Amino acid sequence: MFYPHGGGAEFATYLYAKLLGKAGSEVAVVTNRMTGEPEFSKKEDFDIYRLPLFENNKGLKYSIFMRFDILLSKFIRDLVKWADVVYVPRFWYSAIPFVKALGKPVITHIHDFFPICSLSNRFNVAENKLCNVSASFCSPKCIYSYERMLGKNIFETLTSIGLNLGLGKVISKLAKFSDAVICVSKFQKQIIIDQDASFREKINVIYNPLSPAPSIKMEGDDFAYFGGFNYLKGFQTLFQAVKYMNRRSTNHNLTRIHVTNSSESFGQSPDSLREQGLLVYRKLSRVECDILYKQIRAVIVPSICPEALPYVVSEAITRGRFVIASRIGGIPELVENCKGAILFEPGNEKELANAIEVVKAMDRKEIVSLGLQSKKKFNMNFNNERSIKEFIRICESLTK
Repeated sequence: MFYPHGGGAEFATYLYAKLLGKAGSEVAVVTNRMTGEPEFSKKEDFDIYRLPLFENNKGLKYSIFMRFDILLSKFIRDLVKWADVVYVPRFWYSAIPFVKALGKPVITHIHDFFPICSLSNRFNVAENKLCNVSASFCSPKCIYSYERMLGKNIFETLTSIGLNLGLGKVISKLAKFSDAVICVSKFQKQIIIDQDASFREKINVIYNPLSPAPSIKMEGDDFAYFGGFNYLKGFQTLFQAVKYMNRRSTNHNLTRIHVTNSSESFGQSPDSLREQGLLVYRKLSRVECDILYKQIRAVIVPSICPEALPYVVSEAITRGRFVIASRIGGIPELVENCKGAILFEPGNEKELANAIEVVKAMDRKEIVSLGLQSKKKFNMNFNNERSIKEFIRICESLTK
């Protein structure tokens, strides 16, 4: 997929294409053709070719892997021959040996923990704990629990177990044919090396580029959580924290928390959640997010699985908002030395509740000041110019 579809990985790929085009590189993007989209378009400084890789509402991880008919087509062969470097940002690992056979270098960008974890998240849903790094692949029990948690039927679940246990091992081997591998955080790099030391000499860390974030005046004192009802994003932790705060509240002053991306069911009606201070929304557009940001003083990121480098944290900081987040994955790297942030133990609803109440009690001027200090510090450590220079350096090193 390619932005505006997908999530953080697809958004990062879009930003790389945009920045490379502006830097003078010729960039051609090959992606899936969604309903109503043209086969070709020129967007800003790069070209987009849309092919029928998979159906809109079907999983793409393995369906795109097995599209050998398109991979071996004359169009793809000609495009690979035209390119100096082929960049594989996600999932199409079957392209790696094909590109290498045509004599072209390959850069593989890993945005999560695939291919060393076939479910990409390094979290054992069956046992409700982080995966053992020494384990080679997800167990059938873990895959089963994960898919059932997502609401998959038994046929879909069994199919997933077969694919993840079978093709997952193949994909792991194919990734090693890459000439260079890019990780998005130091934490992610270390996890991958600990899992498979053969990646050590190929791995580079480049922080994902950022979209220009407008300064949004703080007009309200609410909180926001952008992960929907997703278990791994920590909604259950947030929900329990809210219940804990409401039980010990003496003045019945509810903390208003905006919950977005809530496409799935949680088992309670929006009215029931609203009574507890949770205001539920569907997925918001970027314009709608900017409007919401006016109403909030802080963003809550209660993930229980180790996200490599969540964009939601970066965007909150660059918009000058306080961050309350789990001490897990790449989050500590993002908020390092940022005064406008509180980290808590993943899954600890009491720690989260205490952090929310601390931030709620702060004067708005103090919150704004801390947010601006964090933004200034963050911009010193993360910037697009540095990221794209490092990306180009890797490309040039492979074409000498």
